[in-house]
Amino acid sequence: MKTIIKTDKAPLPIGPYNQAVAVQGQLLFTAGQIALDPKSGAMVGTTIQEQTKQVCENLKAILTASHTDFAHVVKTTVFLKNFNDFPAMNEVYAQFFGDASPARSTVEVARLPKDALVEIEVVALIL
Repeated sequence: MKTIIKTDKAPLPIGPYNQAVAVQGQLLFTAGQIALDPKSGAMVGTTIQEQTKQVCENLKAILTASHTDFAHVVKTTVFLKNFNDFPAMNEVYAQFFGDASPARSTVEVARLPKDALVEIEVVALIL
């Protein structure tokens, strides 16, 4: 009872995984998104703010394709290359989630795909 979610408005997977999987039409689990341009596949931005914005735009495209939105995200996991980027990432993140902020875990990691500065995955309720 799972449905594979795929949209060309977000970057296609760069490995053997899917952009997102919906379970019984109620929950959506996204793959971690990095700051890839959906059309070119190139990294967008060199700052944490620029990359976080692109990551959130990619997540927005997947949420929209899954008939849900940021207001229905219940959990996020944020992976940062450098935890010193936390405040700047938070500023951009808040612009997308606003008052509907979900539960969140944030961890620093040694390295991300394509040497990204940030990767974010979400779990959302499907409308």
